[in-house]
Amino acid sequence: MNIYDLRRYGAVAFMAVAAAAIVFFLYYSNSLAKEVSAQERERMQVWADATREIARSAPDGSGESETARLNFLLGIIKSNRTIPLILTDDSGNILDHRNFALPEATDSRQPLFISDANKEFLRRKLSQLRKTPNVIHIEIAPGISQHIYYEDSRLLRNLSMFPYVAVGIMLVFATVAYFAIRAGRRAEQNRLWTGLSKETAHQLGTPISSLMAWVEIMRAQGADKDMVSEMDKDIDRLTTVASRFSKIGSRPKMTPGDPGAAVRHAAEYMRARISRGIALELEVTSEPLVAEMSEPLIEWVMECLIKNAVDAMEGAGTIAVSVRKENGHAAVYVTDTGRGMSRKTRKNVFRPGFTTKERGWGLGLPLARRIIEQYHSGKIQIVSSEPDAGTTFRFTLPLISSTDETAFRNRP
Repeated sequence: MNIYDLRRYGAVAFMAVAAAAIVFFLYYSNSLAKEVSAQERERMQVWADATREIARSAPDGSGESETARLNFLLGIIKSNRTIPLILTDDSGNILDHRNFALPEATDSRQPLFISDANKEFLRRKLSQLRKTPNVIHIEIAPGISQHIYYEDSRLLRNLSMFPYVAVGIMLVFATVAYFAIRAGRRAEQNRLWTGLSKETAHQLGTPISSLMAWVEIMRAQGADKDMVSEMDKDIDRLTTVASRFSKIGSRPKMTPGDPGAAVRHAAEYMRARISRGIALELEVTSEPLVAEMSEPLIEWVMECLIKNAVDAMEGAGTIAVSVRKENGHAAVYVTDTGRGMSRKTRKNVFRPGFTTKERGWGLGLPLARRIIEQYHSGKIQIVSSEPDAGTTFRFTLPLISSTDETAFRNRP
């Protein structure tokens, strides 16, 4: 199991734990809301009982005990300051209402007077409450009933909404934290690549200089010209590789160039250095293609893709390289007849450090993506790949305007 498997399983475990915590939080909050709702219904039942007892009391309220009883019942009625309710008779006439934010203030000199606006508000509210289960029926006398319709209190509504608001805030913070960690990790990877690349270029500098001196000595001593010429080519190649590594971490110089020519140069170079059992076919469109590019880096990407194709075919097969013009972009396809990739490999192939090779470092394709997408504002992707059915990579480069293209074509 590699590091990416561990990260993936760790991420899955974290998501599972987070989901379980959210479910528990919602369940617990919902239980609290149900408990508060039950308590409010009990309070409304007490209020209904008090209303019924007041309606059944003697009109004159004679006797001290009866007066005390009425005062107690009225105290219960007045104690409800949080639960909005409407009391109606059997005909739907509104007899009382409490704790609603009415559109017009009630005149303290005429507390029983209800304005037309308030009446309309209460009628609409009553129509809404009749559609809910929040109703208590009061039997005043045989054939005579009153009905209490009530809303959930503000506390209960807030408690019901709180878990969803809290979960939303948690998700926002989790998302911000995820992208912050991801950005930090990517920056760390970039610093690692930059340091590794520049150190490699620096280390190559000394042996390249030494080899150049030895070639000059061999030429002066009359060594075989063909041998010296081939050594010159290899030294030039090492110099190009060192130059490529030195460009990682800094913005390369971008100039108008022909992507087809860069692809052709890289393919011809690789054709002479791959197994004879592998056929490398090249097809470049005749349409003019000009893009802002770093030719050495585009050649590096091509060499990386061709090397991967060679490794996938194990000494025999065909590599087809084509360059086309598609929707204002230069599109380069590299197709092999190798062993292909599984779905899992396709998902991880551009991740730094991921490799299926025993001696691979897993940096080739990630660097290729960085070159194409960050430096050239293009796109690199796997078009298709199936086990034992080969693989097709494609990268695209945006073409420059016709004016710049003309200047490029007419340059000395």
